[in-house]
Amino acid sequence: MGAIGDIYADLETDEVSEEEFREAVEEKVEQMGGLADEETAAMLLAHELNENEVNAVADIEPGMNEVKFIAKVMSVGDLRTFERDGDGEDEPDEGRVINVEAADETGSVRLAFWDQEAESIDEGQLDVGDVLRVAGRPKEGYNGLEVSVDKAEPDEDATVDVEPGGGSTIDALSMGQSDVDVRGVVLDTDSIRTFDRDDGSEGRVANLTIGDETGRVRVTLWDDRADRAEEIDPGTAVEIVDGYVREREGSLELHVGDHGAVDEIDEAVAFEPDAAAIEHVEIGETVDIAGVVRSADPKRTFDRDDGSEGQVRNVRIQDATGDIRVALWGEKADKEIAPGDEILAADVEIDDGWQDDKEASAGWQSTVVVLDGAASAPGNGGAGGGGQATGATSADGGSASAGLDDFADGGTASAGLDDFADGGTATATDESDDETTAGETIEFTGTVVQTGDPVVLDDGEETMSVETAERVQLGQEVTARGTLRDDRLDADDVF
Repeated sequence: MGAIGDIYADLETDEVSEEEFREAVEEKVEQMGGLADEETAAMLLAHELNENEVNAVADIEPGMNEVKFIAKVMSVGDLRTFERDGDGEDEPDEGRVINVEAADETGSVRLAFWDQEAESIDEGQLDVGDVLRVAGRPKEGYNGLEVSVDKAEPDEDATVDVEPGGGSTIDALSMGQSDVDVRGVVLDTDSIRTFDRDDGSEGRVANLTIGDETGRVRVTLWDDRADRAEEIDPGTAVEIVDGYVREREGSLELHVGDHGAVDEIDEAVAFEPDAAAIEHVEIGETVDIAGVVRSADPKRTFDRDDGSEGQVRNVRIQDATGDIRVALWGEKADKEIAPGDEILAADVEIDDGWQDDKEASAGWQSTVVVLDGAASAPGNGGAGGGGQATGATSADGGSASAGLDDFADGGTASAGLDDFADGGTATATDESDDETTAGETIEFTGTVVQTGDPVVLDDGEETMSVETAERVQLGQEVTARGTLRDDRLDADDVF
């Protein structure tokens, strides 16, 4: 075959025939004035032909001059026309474009085909499931990465292991899917945010989180669809129509653009969170936890380094295995959460908190859901170790939802303090084992988790509200001895 034939055989492109390649080698030798022989010239040409080849869709970045890659067609959009500025005399005033969603195993990308190529696709010359060899120029489009196609040819021999459509359940979603229809119950919603695009226009985006019996997923709503995040209440059953799947920071997200929709449905959709036992979470993990709110502190504001104002609120939740403080940041600090509520805190980061205690941080990527009704609490033999929620939109627009079960060992979540507003707590108690009666003299040893009136002590299993004039400090371990009256300890001694 010879050196030139071997180099041509190793090319990662079929854009030129071997005959064209050999002619180009001869031209290259002449251009270099004898400074390179035919083999060297062939190697230089091969490098030029391959330099824009990327291994995967995930390697494509806006700003690259040109890229070449293989991807499978996931969906084909509608032909659209637009008025051009008329930069050239021979250029038509009316332009045509059609968008095609394509993907490989690493990600998805929107392909923009223009004019004659767009018309050919509109006439049916491209089908969903076709594998294409694409050459084009990438840029950041309205809805993410977009490649303006210069050339695209079918490759019947190439294999791309992604499937168009599908995703009838959340756990079936996979990278690169488009035309996805999936049903779920709305767990959480965010407010609408605006941003400036490169062309000077204003974009709008909002998020909501949905769950079904197989899992949950964050849904990103663009522009006009962003309004749905403020129109739909948590607990409502919905169907996402014509969504497309993308990846963000290692997690899949379902996006809804101009062609998609979020429709309320009159159907019950179960959600079963796979919550971790609080006792077993480790620092550095990102986990889902669920339990009963034992205490809820007031919201605090603070100044950031950039001069903006932030806010945070701490709540302490307990399941059958233990308890943990959860820091609610930003808009999550405004959630109506009170002692005795049952909540799911999903995608929270476990940090090293005060006095080496573990703490969960609920930031922008987290989902915090107040649950009502019945489901299993972690650590008590419940299915999946988590809570459960269902949603359905009734004919009059109402919704139904369910939350964490009462503890399986017979315990109940009970508010043991008169005034939750000043930082009281709710504790898990087992009524069948509670032999303490009002008027009895008792001792209670615990850590001070609230100062003032009343003082609240926590022994790791339950809390006690203590009436005392003694001065104590947060984090101090003390013993209170006195008479129990109306679920409060009237302390004679604190030591």
